[in-house]
Amino acid sequence: MSLTIGVPKETARGERRIAVVPEVAKKYRGLGAQLCIETGAGAGSSAGDDDFTDATLVGNAAEVFERSQVLLKVAPPTVDEIRAMQPESVLIGHLQPYQSAERIKALNDRKILSFAVELIPRISRAQSMDALSSQAAVAGYLCALIAANACPKFFPMITYAAGTIRPARVLVIGAGVAGLQVIATAKRLGAVVEAYDVRPETKEQVESLGARFVDVGVSAAGAGGYARELTEEERALQAEKLGKAVSLADVLVTTAAIPGRRSPVIVTAAMVAGMKSGAVVVDMAAEGGGNVAGTKADETVHMNGVTIFGPTNLPSRMPVHASEMYSKNLFNFISPFIREGNLEIDWDDAVISGACLTRGGELVHEGVKKALNGSL
Repeated sequence: MSLTIGVPKETARGERRIAVVPEVAKKYRGLGAQLCIETGAGAGSSAGDDDFTDATLVGNAAEVFERSQVLLKVAPPTVDEIRAMQPESVLIGHLQPYQSAERIKALNDRKILSFAVELIPRISRAQSMDALSSQAAVAGYLCALIAANACPKFFPMITYAAGTIRPARVLVIGAGVAGLQVIATAKRLGAVVEAYDVRPETKEQVESLGARFVDVGVSAAGAGGYARELTEEERALQAEKLGKAVSLADVLVTTAAIPGRRSPVIVTAAMVAGMKSGAVVVDMAAEGGGNVAGTKADETVHMNGVTIFGPTNLPSRMPVHASEMYSKNLFNFISPFIREGNLEIDWDDAVISGACLTRGGELVHEGVKKALNGSL
């Protein structure tokens, strides 16, 4: 019996992406796997049922769960969805592993073999599978557009009959994938761009995009491509030197988020108070509490003439390309282990073992075990 890969319709509020786009569905079929997709699953990303010529369409998620040995998801499944899955089936997707002991318990109860895209090791070989990076690129692009739309100034320099309008000044905090995409997009729109990151190795990347790197004399390079926490002394130095750059910005975009942990507060209330009247802040880390004092998730806050946006789930606002990118990430992750229509997982593979969350009724990821601290 050949492997059946299932794709249910996403049920999370506002989620418009799909885990398999028609182009990638053909690739799975080329490996000998069958696809079972819930009708209407691609509607939010402009993929109609008729576009999935290489899949079997079924009327509800329960039927997808019943037929499938492997399930692909975008948003984390609910506990009820997990309970509807076949025992010992395979689940791949965003699972928010550090945030829900209840979800992990449900996965263990069904002995689901689960792989969380948040846990995929950040090594060179896994770059084509890195869903966090691909979706962060989408989010960064949209943050720049949100800022440009809300800014009361032109982004580019404008010359007109009576003179010249200076370009807007944009400051980007966090030069990871999302931040670099904000920089690139803001530069394309003509703004003068500065950027700051506590990891000094990002300076070259920032400058390669035509932005100026703001050096505050603090280095906090950490493991796995993420920054470590700053000491109190480092925070004070950062705030002192970064405050000036923030006060000069017409637009501030912050992107410093750490999976499974609260987003670090980098821009204090005093720094916001020192910004220009009419300045715009887009806090991409709002879902984790925000990098800016005053940020509220999915709300627009006005403080002393400064407008602060806290958008969440940005990739879902650009579902066509976000779905295409995510779908290819999942295919690159699992396809090496689909041979002649069967799933043959190699547990010696560092990417597979690193991304595995639950296996055989147990939580197996040591980092998540430590973070949950015995709450299961």
